[in-house]
Formats: sequence, C-alpha cells, structure tokens
Amino acid sequence: MRLTRRDAMAVGAAALLASPAVAQSGYPARTIRMVVPYPAGGTTDFLGRLVADQLKSGLNATCIVENKPGAGTTLGANEVARSEPDGYTLLMATSTTLAINKALYKKLPYDPVKDFTPIALLAGVPFALIINPSVPARTLADFIAYLKSTPGLPYGSAGIGSPQHLGAEMLKTAAGVDIRHVPYRGSVPAMLDVIAGHIPFMVVDLQPALQQIREGKVRVLGVTTPGRVAAAPDIPTLAEAGLPGFELVAWQGVVAPAGTPEKIVEQLAGQIDKLVADPATRGKLTALALEPLTGSTPGGFAAYVKTEVERWAVVVKNSGAEAD
Repeated sequence: MRLTRRDAMAVGAAALLASPAVAQSGYPARTIRMVVPYPAGGTTDFLGRLVADQLKSGLNATCIVENKPGAGTTLGANEVARSEPDGYTLLMATSTTLAINKALYKKLPYDPVKDFTPIALLAGVPFALIINPSVPARTLADFIAYLKSTPGLPYGSAGIGSPQHLGAEMLKTAAGVDIRHVPYRGSVPAMLDVIAGHIPFMVVDLQPALQQIREGKVRVLGVTTPGRVAAAPDIPTLAEAGLPGFELVAWQGVVAPAGTPEKIVEQLAGQIDKLVADPATRGKLTALALEPLTGSTPGGFAAYVKTEVERWAVVVKNSGAEAD
C-alpha cells in the first residue's frame, strides 16, 4: 500500500504533535497529580494542597492531591519514581523520603538521588515533644524522671524512619531512657491517640499540633529547633529545657520523576517560588510554625539533597533507629 502526499503530511503532523518539544509547549494539557505520601490533615498534606492550589491558578491547570501513605513514605515515593516523566505526576517530598530512608533501609525501591528531578524546596518543619495531660509531668525534667521510673512506655510516630521516630530515638539516647516505638501511618493519627490517652507521648511536627496545644488537649514540653519558634515563642526549646544540643528540623519540597523535561521543571519551580515569595503565604506558613524557604532552584535543591543524605545518615546512626 502506497501513502499519498496528503497521507504522508497527516502522519508527519501527528508525529510532530506527539514530539516532546511540542507536547511541552502545551503544558499542562491534562490533570496534574500531586502525590502526598502521608494521610490527609498533616503538614505534608497541607503543603501539598497549597502547591496544588498555586498550580491551578498559576498554570490554569487541574491539579488533584492524592494521599498515598505507607511504608515510611516509600509507597507514594516509589509510585512517583516509576511514573512517566512528563510533569503530570509530582511528589510532595520530605526529609524522610529523600534523605532519611537512604540510611534507614538496606533496600529501597527507589534511589532518592537518581530517580527524582528536584523542583523546589518549600518549607522547613520544626517538631515538638507532646504528652497526654494525664502524664504526671510539667517540665522536661519531670518527664525524663517519669520515663526512667516507668521503662518501656510506648510512643507514636508518623512511621518508621520519620523525623518523629528519629526525634524520639534521639530523646531516648540523650536522656538515657527506655521507650518503645509504635509506628502510625502519619503524625495526625498518632497525635489523636496521644490526645485519647492510648499512647502517652510523641515527637510531632508542630504545625498540626499547635491548635491541640493551645486548647490544652496535649501538653508541650519543648520544640526541637535551635531557637524558639516565632508562632509559639512561649514554648522553650528542648535544648534550653534540659537537653543541650538537641536539634531536629526537617524540610519539604516538590519533586518529579527523573527525566522530566527541563522546561516543565522550570515552569513548576517558578510557580512554587512565586507561592513561597508571596507575603500572604509566608505569613500563613510562619503562623503555622513552618519556615518558608524562598529562592530554591532545581539545581540548588538537587545539591542540597545530596548533602542531606549524608547529614541524616549520621542522625540515623547516632539514634540507633532501624527499619523493620
């Protein structure tokens, strides 16, 4: 069968429209998925929805958030790593996903450096030590004494290898106490069990805990940042409360599968930078005890991930934390 000139032109036009260069020029042409590797309601979910809203308005795109919790964020992260690198599947990535897991797991289904294209950092995340109000402790010193008198008390976390897990293990080492880990699928479910009294304490990201602290549903003994948090200046740091040198701060950012076209990455990075630079967004993040990270670039984020893999490897080793 021979092609006519008209047939040949039609085939050529179809091929041109399918080429990456032309496809990119029309980005976004369909729904963008923002995968959040935690349940709804936590810090990562909150930030993922902020980015999704920005992409909707800034790119005139349809952007949906899909919560894919499980396996210390590896479930959602691996799904994104194996997705088409076309800009339509993004991951709200955390320190756990891109740095901690590398040291925690002997075998990961993805490579944090090789399998993702970093787009932009978004926010730094402080943590706090909270206890159920029924626990007979008003200060960090009281609580450490209580832990020593009742060895084996359980604590909750957002999952194995999460900063919440590592923070409690750091407390265990620094204070010389015996505590038992109970992993949850996210920090909010764990915090709800602290409120209900099913577990007595946890190290939690401060953002979802602030309202619970203010309403007296949990008691806070300190934050994990080097200095006090602007949104809650009345809360002492754990370092000043009795554990000198104690520090735990995580970060969150957006990544895409490795191989995502540079032009699309630049579009997305520009939107995130615009979001974080907006005074209203900065005020909102600060009020929620998050640290806005402006000026992030794809290249700078990629370099930062490599240094963070090394830094968190030391934290994991010193804490003694291990994945099952």
